[in-house]
Amino acid sequence: MQSTVNYLWHTDDLLGQGATASVYKARNKKSGELVAVKVFNTASYLRPREVQVREFEVLRKLNHQNIVKLFAVEETGVSRQKVLVMEYCSGGSLLSVLESPENAFGLPEDEFLVVLRCVVAGMNHLRENSIVHRDIKPGNIMRLMGEEGQSIYKLTDFGAARELDDDEKFVSVYGTEEYLHPDMYERAVLRKPQQKTFGVTVDLWSIGVTLYHAATGSLPFVPFGGPRRNKEMMYRITTEKPAGAIAGTQKRENGPLEWSYTLPITCRLSTGLQSQLVPILANILEVEQAKCWGFDQFFAETSDILQRVVVHVFSLSQAALHRVYIHAHNTIAIFLEAVYEQTSVAPQNQEYLFEGHICFLEPSLSAQHIAHTTASSPLTLFSMASETPKGLAFRDPAQDIPKFFPKVDLQADYSTAKSVLGAGYQALWLAGALLAGQELMLRGLYWFVSVAGMPEMQELKRITELRSKLRALAEALSRCSHNITETQTSLSNLSSELMKNRDQVHADRSIQQVQCCLDKMNLIYKQFKKSRMRPGLGYNEEQIHKLDKVNFGHLAKRLLQVFQEKCVQRYQTSLVTHGKWMREVHDTRNHLRMVSCSVAAFNTEAQGAQESLSKILDQLSHQLLQDRTKEAQVSATPTAPHPSPALMDLVLHMQELCEEMKLLAVDLQDNNHIIEGLSRPPTAPDS
Repeated sequence: MQSTVNYLWHTDDLLGQGATASVYKARNKKSGELVAVKVFNTASYLRPREVQVREFEVLRKLNHQNIVKLFAVEETGVSRQKVLVMEYCSGGSLLSVLESPENAFGLPEDEFLVVLRCVVAGMNHLRENSIVHRDIKPGNIMRLMGEEGQSIYKLTDFGAARELDDDEKFVSVYGTEEYLHPDMYERAVLRKPQQKTFGVTVDLWSIGVTLYHAATGSLPFVPFGGPRRNKEMMYRITTEKPAGAIAGTQKRENGPLEWSYTLPITCRLSTGLQSQLVPILANILEVEQAKCWGFDQFFAETSDILQRVVVHVFSLSQAALHRVYIHAHNTIAIFLEAVYEQTSVAPQNQEYLFEGHICFLEPSLSAQHIAHTTASSPLTLFSMASETPKGLAFRDPAQDIPKFFPKVDLQADYSTAKSVLGAGYQALWLAGALLAGQELMLRGLYWFVSVAGMPEMQELKRITELRSKLRALAEALSRCSHNITETQTSLSNLSSELMKNRDQVHADRSIQQVQCCLDKMNLIYKQFKKSRMRPGLGYNEEQIHKLDKVNFGHLAKRLLQVFQEKCVQRYQTSLVTHGKWMREVHDTRNHLRMVSCSVAAFNTEAQGAQESLSKILDQLSHQLLQDRTKEAQVSATPTAPHPSPALMDLVLHMQELCEEMKLLAVDLQDNNHIIEGLSRPPTAPDS
């Protein structure tokens, strides 16, 4: 046990260790409060005095929720070693989060945004106080669980920090080599003499590497054999990186360098967020300090992301879920354009449903009028332009599973088990996404067909009931009625199929089977993790270890079999069926629109006929009136002309026809709004 005046800790409770100090979990002697104590070793006192006290001075100057708090500076009783008493973060470091197998391919999107928000806020506080950290990395970002269960990340370890204004430079070298700016790497790691000075933007390079690591689960720059085994190639990758590239790898010994301008397909971030994040990474992972963004632009661009709201949109035509990032003050027109950028569905071809109701989005309104969405309750986008659904793009987790070596090697077996488990968690995540995609496909199409979709059919059905009155249009409307009856039958059958398939999706137990395999694999993995710390195994323990390796392999094979044969195959089958149903819906809707246009044309023709009939009747009535006037004037003359009997009969017949047309016109007027509805898209109040 070791202690200061107010705090007590055991050396077994080690949280972290560096070149000049060790960090332990400790308790306040009076209150029992958990804290972290940083105890400096003998080597730390060999540094200049100003360097020794710099960390105390920096921490005393800082006060922010995303910076680990300094509570006190004390000394141990006997050796009088300096001790920093700091806030204890029970969630470990961001590095420990990323090293967990479930995050082998990066953090989930919501957690990544929490990391981004916390790092940006903490760095902003540092710059407001003219502090350069010089050792930003996942291991120096601690995680604390908030009162509501949310993650809070805090910057820590200010041993290399110092005060530095934006226009100032420094020459001393600190940091961790994988996250080190190439200019500093050249001198600190390769030991090459150079006269370069460094500015505050070196922190931006480290932030870029850290954010890439958090988004993907791996480092952006990886030579063959790893960064620490091939340092010269590591330096080459970072310095030869083309503008715009955010990652570079060498996949075989002495092989070519491969550059990437996008995040890998295994990344769990949405394309909407990736499109916002990649330009930031490209501009802060810039070797030349003159071309690298400054902190002002970095804060502006990251704040722009963090201030946006997310609208979840499921494209029925693509069978893909999108996260659209927009500002709340944007107009809906801007939202529609953002959807177009992600889906290639032009705004004029976009129709939306939300929770089974038609959702009409007025372009001039604020985006705040869009309903609150979630991944399980998105806006459903229907494209009037037919296309083949592509579905979720993903990499088969089987490609990321290594094999165990026959020889017992505790460290290698642990690493292999960790990789296999990481691929298993990726399969679990993908299985959930595929199953959710099937549900959204079926639910969205069912809503469109049965609940909110095909309003033209309902209106046409009402119009066919008028065919006995619309005698001039009886034949055309009869054909419409026949088409509608067939369409109703077809859509009723489609609705039944959709409901049947939704029931099958709900009954799917493949995710539970994958989870069961993972749980069993986790137990073996934890045993491997424990065993690797031992110098060796006894005979019986080694036999058990070998059996565990065999069982681990069987479980991994079973997990992938369930994923491929149940999750992927069912999803692919569902995707093909979804495409067939989408084509059927498109064809039906286009046919109904053609019928709708025909009925509208018939209505116009009937109205024109009525107007022409009225004009003819007016002319005949006027002529008949003139004839009767002349007859009255010459009534005493025996030879006075009489109105033509044929003309009288025609007038009477026309009057009867006109009265009949007026009655028909009343019926047409009463139902005119129905016919007009056939020539424009249906509308409904916003959800």
